[in-house]
Amino acid sequence: MARRLFSGAWLRKPHYAQCDKYKTGVIDGSACSSLCAKETLYFGKCLSTKPNNQMYLGIWGNLQGVIKCQMEEAAQLDFGTDPEPRKEMVLFDKPTRGTTVEKFKEMVYGLFKAKLGEQGNLSELVNLILSFADGNKDGRVSLPEAKSAWALLQLDEFLLMVILQDKEHTPKLMGFCGDLYVTERVEYTSLYGISLPWIIELLIPSGFRRSMDQWFTPSWPRKAKIAIGLLEFVEDIFHGPYGNFLMCDTSAKNLGYNDKYDLKMMDMRKIVPEVNLKEIIKDRQCESDLDCIYGTDCRTLCDQSKMRCTTEVIQPNLAKACQLLKDYLLRGAPSDIHEELEKQLYLCIALKVTANQMEMEHSLILNNLKTLLWKKISHTNDS
Repeated sequence: MARRLFSGAWLRKPHYAQCDKYKTGVIDGSACSSLCAKETLYFGKCLSTKPNNQMYLGIWGNLQGVIKCQMEEAAQLDFGTDPEPRKEMVLFDKPTRGTTVEKFKEMVYGLFKAKLGEQGNLSELVNLILSFADGNKDGRVSLPEAKSAWALLQLDEFLLMVILQDKEHTPKLMGFCGDLYVTERVEYTSLYGISLPWIIELLIPSGFRRSMDQWFTPSWPRKAKIAIGLLEFVEDIFHGPYGNFLMCDTSAKNLGYNDKYDLKMMDMRKIVPEVNLKEIIKDRQCESDLDCIYGTDCRTLCDQSKMRCTTEVIQPNLAKACQLLKDYLLRGAPSDIHEELEKQLYLCIALKVTANQMEMEHSLILNNLKTLLWKKISHTNDS
């Protein structure tokens, strides 16, 4: 029984909360019956360390997956701090009883317009959400299903997963119950490194830890294939049909890969629509540039004359991805491409959003890196 696998009050809370609301008819979704009635959706190893963002390996029938439980204020943009676990707030209060399907579609369209701006075919995206919300596939969206869908749409990660469901590097959505959702299992849950007990982590100097991480990586051709996957994901979210998305925590722990060494995004909570971030950050008060950081990687400048953050994020996604890949790819790189690879990576890291012809440079560097890596591994079994 899933709930017996937990220890600690905060670990049990999301599961019980979802099932209480399901059993009273407040929410519904494709995973609710398995989670709360049939008990065929089981929680396994916890992959997270904070109560406001819980992620577990799980088993759903004969399928393996990852279960995500969001325990933070929805759509909260935090600047350099982790959001506190949410209080007992009113959730699943929209849409209200009596809301028609057309009215719900208008609500979803308005939310997308606020988050994404007037980009792409928003009506098509609305229809995609309604299809997903129909958890029991009976051709209609019930009020409890709509409440679940509305709660999920407040989460940037879920929205991005829906937009990118046909992309190779986005884990497939398997189901949902309230604002708990299940994605496909990813075999390796970090780009590199080894998991250590937290008490040991405290004793290891950060510089030595970074070097140690690089010892626990796949062979170089396999690293190259994983790296190409990250470059392709950067392409997927760069000025796509629904605008530009910004990677605001480019960390190895947010990336994983499968047994074929295809990159899969493990955690996309800090990948946010550029339109949305600009709208919120423009009114933020600041005294220095340090006040204008979202997540760990999205930085803008502080306009000292207005004491307000500017809206233009300085470093593009590609530069941050290359920074992450530099040591990963250069360690063990074949000698005949090492120098050129290092040159391309440093050109990539130097990219700035404000540079003239940035988009042209972005495409050129990205293509050069992918070509260099593919040429070297295309004849191997690892490609």
